[in-house]
Amino acid sequence: MSASEEEHVLVVPTLLFHEVGYFQGFNPEMRPYLKTLLDPAMMRFLPRSEAEEDPSYKQLIPYCIFMCGDTVFQYTRGSGVGEARLKAKRSIGVGGHISKEDAAGGQDPYKTGLARELTEEVEYPADHSEQIVGLINDDETPVGKVHLGVVHLFQVKEPKVRPLESTMTDVGFVSPAMLAREFDRLETWSQICLKHLFPEAGPA
Repeated sequence: MSASEEEHVLVVPTLLFHEVGYFQGFNPEMRPYLKTLLDPAMMRFLPRSEAEEDPSYKQLIPYCIFMCGDTVFQYTRGSGVGEARLKAKRSIGVGGHISKEDAAGGQDPYKTGLARELTEEVEYPADHSEQIVGLINDDETPVGKVHLGVVHLFQVKEPKVRPLESTMTDVGFVSPAMLAREFDRLETWSQICLKHLFPEAGPA
C-alpha cells in the first residue's frame, strides 16, 4: 500500500497534551484538554503506520462504554483486530481511529469519526444517553504511548448491544465485579476505566 492509499489518522502533538497538563491513567477533568486538543488548528493527520511508531504524537481515540443498569458491555478482541498488540484481550470499550476522510466537506472529524466507528462496530438502541466522562493516558505500555482515549459512557435501557465486527467474540453485559475477577485478562484501558468508574468492584 502506498503512502497516499494508507489510512491517515487524527493526531495531536504529545507536547501539546503535556502543556495542558500531563497525567497517567484516568482524568475526569477533560474539558481543558478537549478544548485544546480538538481545536482544528491543532489537529493533523498522519499515515497510521507512522503514527503507531511515533510517540511525539497522540492518536485521539473515542472509547465508548455501554451500560445497562449496573452491568457493562464487554467482549474479547479476536485475531483480526487492527491493533495486533490487543489481540485476545477482553475489552469494555468500543471505538477506533478518527480518519482523514471524517473531515471531508468541512465536517467535525472527531464527531463524524465517532459516529462512523460505532456504526461499523455495534448496533445499539436509539433510546440511550451519552456523556464524556474523562480521558485515558497510559504511557506505561507501547500501545498507550501513542494513543489518548476519550471515554464516552452510553446508558441503554435494554441490554441490546450487538457486535457487527466478526472479531468481537464472547460478548455480553456483565457486572463490574465479574470483570474485576478477570482483571488480568482486560486490556489496559479497560483496567484503568474499571478502577476509576467502578472502584467498588476493585480488581481481584
